[in-house]
Amino acid sequence: MDTQDSWLSRDFIFRQARARPGKLAAQELAGGRALTYSALEAELRACEAFLRATLSGPGARVAILARNRLHHITLFYGCPRAGAVFQPLNWRLAGPELKVLLEDAAPELLIYEAEFEAEARIALADVPVARVIRIAPGEDAFAAALTAVTPVAEPGRIDPAAPAMLLYTSGTTGRPKGVIVTPKTAFYSAMNYSQVGELCADHAMLCDVPLFHVVGLLAILHGSFFTGGTVHLSDRFVPQETLKRLSDPALGVSHYFCVPQMAQALLDDPGFPDANLEGLRLFTGGSPMPAQVTLALVDAGVRPSNGYGMSENGTVLGVPLDPEIARAKVGSAGIASPAMEVRLVGRDGADVKPGEPGEIWLRGPSVMPGYWNQPEATAKSFAPGGWFRTADAARQDEDGFYFIVDRWKDMYITGGENVYPAEVEAALADMPLVAEAAVVGVPDPRWGESGCAYVVLRPGTSCDSAAVLAWCDGRLARYKRPAHIRFLDALPRTASGKVQKDILRRVFAEPQTESPS
Repeated sequence: MDTQDSWLSRDFIFRQARARPGKLAAQELAGGRALTYSALEAELRACEAFLRATLSGPGARVAILARNRLHHITLFYGCPRAGAVFQPLNWRLAGPELKVLLEDAAPELLIYEAEFEAEARIALADVPVARVIRIAPGEDAFAAALTAVTPVAEPGRIDPAAPAMLLYTSGTTGRPKGVIVTPKTAFYSAMNYSQVGELCADHAMLCDVPLFHVVGLLAILHGSFFTGGTVHLSDRFVPQETLKRLSDPALGVSHYFCVPQMAQALLDDPGFPDANLEGLRLFTGGSPMPAQVTLALVDAGVRPSNGYGMSENGTVLGVPLDPEIARAKVGSAGIASPAMEVRLVGRDGADVKPGEPGEIWLRGPSVMPGYWNQPEATAKSFAPGGWFRTADAARQDEDGFYFIVDRWKDMYITGGENVYPAEVEAALADMPLVAEAAVVGVPDPRWGESGCAYVVLRPGTSCDSAAVLAWCDGRLARYKRPAHIRFLDALPRTASGKVQKDILRRVFAEPQTESPS
């Protein structure tokens, strides 16, 4: 253990159990199970004892395939204490996709929820996992295993630099990569989010984003426990139910995170006008936030903050929680979090001029050490000086606020002109009939590349390509206008809400109607 970081050898729960033992740390809203900080500390000591007796030794991986449960919290904190590595699995994946992740991480223990029995069996075929535990309502074998052991009297010291968790990237392109999270990077991720989100011991967060994602684990959970707050766990997002919970004085929810598509669903729900959301701190990320959504939230008394982050770095940017700033800087992803250096770099490797787009490079203590079992991918992601290359493009205004332009690789060149799809998508999103849109660069015999816009219409509406192109006239330069318009019922997305543009590029050559079905 590096003695320089030895102060990180105790986690947040260890301290909070002494500072505020009787306070509610977390509860499952679906099942009603709840843990105070002292009860959570006791469960972690039982979990450590169980893992030490079950696993072969330090570095062993422990996977869970389940909706949001207190078990995620127990394993997230229990694994580092036992020297193990936590692997939360994406329950939205199909069995063969899960199999790839199990083969890559090679866990010794898999805990899965009965709901995902079929997927788990497919994933486990020909994958040697020493022990498999099934959890179900009224038959929770993992909970039973924890009650059957004698808890450790003193928690094990945590190695701040050792792998503690593997967060697998969404896989929008190529093979999924396991981001290595250490206790040190997790600490600074939580610290950054707690500052950006104005978290304190009196706050309460509703969490209905999945706990296999960086936001759920490192921002909502770790950030909340960093400050001694409370987390209410929901096992799924249902707009009507979420609005009720956000308005429930008994829960006292002060903070909430969602992706832009969830925010739009809340606004579209018939119950939104009657919901009591005054003063709610609402954070969005995962994809650009449409301006009209931000403004509608401000008008409803919400304090919205769009932000930017990623599995490899945690919270990077965030808009200050001030409605006036939200209005003035609508469309921005905010300013840098406290422990994060940001550069915008051009294709020549030099910093771009103010106002010009460049690739986001990051450096700070929350940046990952690398990808699991992928040294080449790790090497490609870092530039000299320890700068992490995000492959995202942004520009910075005169006040220091960053605006995400697009994925650096998604920019295409048509007739010698650079086009950033996000700019075209924003123009299309303003069209009243359009629910959402995604634009990709596709081959063009005359211009080299041109744009293809995939459009999802609002329910009960109809539109044709000519109307979409007419909307672009006067709003976009001619070279930015999509050459192709295709209509879909829904855009393909990852579990974190990112549009899978690789799929859209692949299907471009397939026969498809130019009008909605």
